Amino acid sequence: MELFDTATVLTRVLTTGVVMSIEKSDRELPGLERLLTKQTGRARAVLVNSRTAALHAALAGQGIGHGDTVAVPEPDAATGRFLNWLGLSWLGVSVEDRGPAAYDYVALDPANADRLGELTRAATAPALVVDLSGLGFGPAAAVLTDDDGVWARAERLKIFGAYDLRTMWTQEEASTSVVPGVQFNYRLSPLVAACVRMALTQAARPATPTGARS
Repeated sequence: MELFDTATVLTRVLTTGVVMSIEKSDRELPGLERLLTKQTGRARAVLVNSRTAALHAALAGQGIGHGDTVAVPEPDAATGRFLNWLGLSWLGVSVEDRGPAAYDYVALDPANADRLGELTRAATAPALVVDLSGLGFGPAAAVLTDDDGVWARAERLKIFGAYDLRTMWTQEEASTSVVPGVQFNYRLSPLVAACVRMALTQAARPATPTGARS
């Protein structure tokens, strides 16, 4: 990533004065959401501040919680410990089996950031978790889904559960049916969102030929 490009993005965000995800005038988070939904073909995106937050949101969005048993795609040791911490019993499903899992999972880094659409094309689970941390701008992840209910519950989980971002300013509850039983601060910073969007946008651009033609 060119340092000049990163500096330009950071300057743009900082000069707006919007550095929190609850600001009504924030444009960085919606911009990244639109990019991710376009590249994955999913209707909705929930942006969070870590891989584990995305896993939690993907499960909570489907009403999966403490005491439940869930199938997950090939969890590593850290993921297994996190699922245990959530109070879940889990069964790993291999890529070869392609059994019914609660979510599909993709981790992006500079080497594969241009292949997000390709990497997620075969995803069939109700929720798609995309780990964006490997792009190098800090912990970041997203949950993509076509299910409005999954989106609403996952979205609410990340903002302490009490209010959605459209009604928290009035402190009026918009939908009591999606209020989670637990509250977390999983919000992603607009600064990180802006840099991640820059990385994905640049990765998707065709390579520019260098050198003189003969």
